[in-house]
Amino acid sequence: MSERWTPDSWRGKPIQQVPAYEDADQLASVESQLAGFPPLVFAGEARKLKQNLAAVARGEAFLLQGGDCAESFAEHSADNIRDFFRVFLQMAVVLTFAGSCPVVKVGRIAGQFAKPRSSDIETVGDVALPSYRGDIVNDIAFTPDGRKPDPVRQLDAYRQSAATLNLLRAFATGGFANLENAHRWMLGFIKDSPQSARYADVAERITEAIAFMKAIGIEADRHPEVKNTDFYTSHEALLLGYEQALTRVDSTSGDYYATSGHMIWIGDRTRQPDHAHVEYARGVRNPIGLKCGPSLKADELLRLIDLLNPADEPGRLTLICRFGADKVFDHLPALVRAVKREGRSVVWSCDPMHGNTVKAGSGYKTRPFDQIMQEVRNFFAVHQAEGTHAGGIHLEMTGKNVTECTGGARALTDADLSDRYHTYCDPRLNAEQALEIAFLTAELIKRERQGRERPQVEAAE
Repeated sequence: MSERWTPDSWRGKPIQQVPAYEDADQLASVESQLAGFPPLVFAGEARKLKQNLAAVARGEAFLLQGGDCAESFAEHSADNIRDFFRVFLQMAVVLTFAGSCPVVKVGRIAGQFAKPRSSDIETVGDVALPSYRGDIVNDIAFTPDGRKPDPVRQLDAYRQSAATLNLLRAFATGGFANLENAHRWMLGFIKDSPQSARYADVAERITEAIAFMKAIGIEADRHPEVKNTDFYTSHEALLLGYEQALTRVDSTSGDYYATSGHMIWIGDRTRQPDHAHVEYARGVRNPIGLKCGPSLKADELLRLIDLLNPADEPGRLTLICRFGADKVFDHLPALVRAVKREGRSVVWSCDPMHGNTVKAGSGYKTRPFDQIMQEVRNFFAVHQAEGTHAGGIHLEMTGKNVTECTGGARALTDADLSDRYHTYCDPRLNAEQALEIAFLTAELIKRERQGRERPQVEAAE
């Protein structure tokens, strides 16, 4: 690093997407309180995730990252967390079993409260108010009081994250994630869907495999990987005062870690190399994500890689590509070639959501399922052509039966959007659509792995 880094060195840099808090003293007081709170995650957990992501970078595993567009205070409940975790487990099982590939599970949860906006102001009729920036900043209600940025909301976000993490850890290690329960993970409203039979077949094959293991003396009690799972959390590190307050020195290594989540990412709107968000992220030792949109050029990407991962540490940096289905071939190949030419170790992940947002005739913002899946296919096609590894997918999704994205097996239309359109910000895949994405992606993973193995077999012959 050419400049000395400290947890607050970002404060001397230009910054984008920052809320305009009216009371600086109150903001400082809240950040001081947060600085005294216990960490939400631990350095050892972040290091383990980095090791798992290193396997993804080597082409030995696949990253499944997904969750809510923006978590809300009003919808925080044990049932919502359970339903999200359940469909996430289903997706991971499908990717692992049908795709024949280990899966690294990272949720957009327990911290995904802040949202970047294209405009500071939202206008409804003749009224102009500050834009909604996520529940950690202000309220979705379009009122002067609701839209005023309130620092105290950061304390509420911390407490909700802590409660969510507590439940997720219980689910991951307390028996809920036991593969013997794979049949019980099916959400009720999916049981009559086309995905139900496909998933039931996978679950049945897993049950048979476990029964075979028991028959030859391999008991689940002696193999925690059957009963438990590793599940990590992530969010966009947008509100840097909050992130700084939860930055801690790891007592075993002396390194700084962001303890607000296992993995944090930099958004497409805040990835300027000389700005505050890159400055903060370069100094913490967590795995870091970097959103890569159509405006990112290859030379700028290489500069960002040098800043964020100068030691070329495997698993440190995940490049989350979000172009739009029709723009993947225009932008991704140049980035892949530049990174490959420089020999840099990165995880390539596909965010097929953000580049495929459209406004339906009904007035609702939506994302067509066919375009989402086409971006994933195009992402895999580019990596196959370039001889690199398509390492992951990054989805905005929910475990609820919402109607926010059109298409999918049930062929949701514009007319269906109003039925259950509940998102606070961007449209999300419902559980059935998310599971369908998992099956389609598993097929692509399997083809990619077979393509890598075939030349080796031919060479041996």
